[in-house]
Amino acid sequence: MAGHGADEHPHGADRLCETGDRVYSRAVRRGRVPRRDADPVPCLLELALLHPDPDDMDWLLPTSPQEVMTRLLRGMHDEVSASQRRVGSAVAAVEWYAGLGRQVRPAAPTAEGPAIRVLDGLARIQAAMDEATQACTTEVLTVQPGGIRREAELSEGLHRALALRGRGVRMRDLYTHVARHGQGLLTYLELMGDAVEARTLDEVIDRLILFDRTVAFIPANTDRTMALELRHPAIVEYLVTVFDRLWRLAIPLKAPLPDTGIEGISHREQSIAALLAEGHQDAVIAERLGISVRTCRAHIARLSETLGAASRTQLGVRIAQAGLDGPPPSAASPTLSVPDQGSRTAR
Repeated sequence: MAGHGADEHPHGADRLCETGDRVYSRAVRRGRVPRRDADPVPCLLELALLHPDPDDMDWLLPTSPQEVMTRLLRGMHDEVSASQRRVGSAVAAVEWYAGLGRQVRPAAPTAEGPAIRVLDGLARIQAAMDEATQACTTEVLTVQPGGIRREAELSEGLHRALALRGRGVRMRDLYTHVARHGQGLLTYLELMGDAVEARTLDEVIDRLILFDRTVAFIPANTDRTMALELRHPAIVEYLVTVFDRLWRLAIPLKAPLPDTGIEGISHREQSIAALLAEGHQDAVIAERLGISVRTCRAHIARLSETLGAASRTQLGVRIAQAGLDGPPPSAASPTLSVPDQGSRTAR
């Protein structure tokens, strides 16, 4: 019976759905129920709680509650026995591996620690970051995705930043253009003074923190409750190269964003137009640019009005006609963000 399969009744006999409970209870009280009563609840037949009446196939007979209870208890016993067998196998395996471990001479510890370490939980991440901060002597590179930085986020790492500034460590931070509008970030940069140089791009990679070009931290899951601590030289060098290339394309925070050259279209709207031309959905565009979906759609509406487009399809054509389907000036023209003579760029 289409529409009433196991997907709509994902339960066993130990916890019936409300309709199944009602139909089965009625069958037990009356001795049988019409087959049509069970149409909405095929689970009762699948779980063998109802079965056809051999004398009249239009009726269904209930399995006795005592038999159902016996079946449930037998199933529970089988599950417990299987779990006990698995535990026994696991214990035996642990003892076997432990015996092998005692036969292997441990590798000599290194000052740098393992090449890749998984940090599970905010407390472990904070502890590892504090340790890297204390060991840092020269340079910190960070990429901070998202939009306007929250005050809590900035305050969370302020003690590390101040400790670094006190030791003369230079810091370079990359943000999205949207971060320019956050007063908290401006206050933070003012507090840090010349120790921090910040630049912005339309979009950046996920969060990245590099200490002295020897250790890097990146997220290991979407909610950032896990992180990877990377000390493998090849991986760290690769991440430094990625950062330096983004840095050369970025625009100094205190410099204005380049004009699009098209009246009525802002730099952000040009970025949105380019991503629309690539076929991205509103939510993806908003995430990449660090803005809300609502703000993104407001910009798209203004784009449509400015370009005279009555539909999304027509907007795509207008974007191409206006030459907005390419990268915005900050990405297309690196000369707009030539590093200052004294900046610490890629070597």
